[in-house]
Amino acid sequence: MTKIAIVEDNKVIRESLMEFIHADPECRCVCACATAEEALKVIPKHEPEIVLMDIQLPNMSGIDCLAQLKQLLPSVHIIMVTVYEDTERIFKALRMGACGYLLKRCAPEELIAAIREVPQGGAPMSREIARKVIASFQEPLATAMDVEDLTAREREILELLANGFPNKQIADRLGLTDGTVRWHLRHVYNKLHVRSRTEAALKFRSSKQDKQDSR
Repeated sequence: MTKIAIVEDNKVIRESLMEFIHADPECRCVCACATAEEALKVIPKHEPEIVLMDIQLPNMSGIDCLAQLKQLLPSVHIIMVTVYEDTERIFKALRMGACGYLLKRCAPEELIAAIREVPQGGAPMSREIARKVIASFQEPLATAMDVEDLTAREREILELLANGFPNKQIADRLGLTDGTVRWHLRHVYNKLHVRSRTEAALKFRSSKQDKQDSR
């Protein structure tokens, strides 16, 4: 019997997920939480094998909850179940330890199949999500020349971004305003041909690796 926990603030969706799980004789929902804060208190007590996690939760986000929950239960498998399809959220969730990413509009059969797949080492993703992940790796990587086209200030900002600093901390470190940082980042995105912070960071790291490999 696979023990499953749910973190979802929408009551209708939360109850629907519970029904899907209870309909499968091999699964049991051990708890269903409406907030990340509740989840961090309740889920460790039940020690589920799998957690179905929403991203957009009140107060703390599902991605932040995911990161903290993995510290409390390192072996737990967390599948994001959300409406969001943007590349930045997908990669952030995966970096934080999510083992799957499903859209809420997926069929009950797809959800149950994902739950069964995860303990076997699978990484289930809705088809739309899998396409976005593949497409991100198929995009041309930035070359060292692309990064050299950046101004000194743009490179400073990009390096801090690649090290995980949010705009506010970048602004504070460089003595700039948030608006100025955003203005520079727009130019960085245009020059590197990217659309998000995650893509910019990946391409910056790739260009640094290319430099090291060429030495």
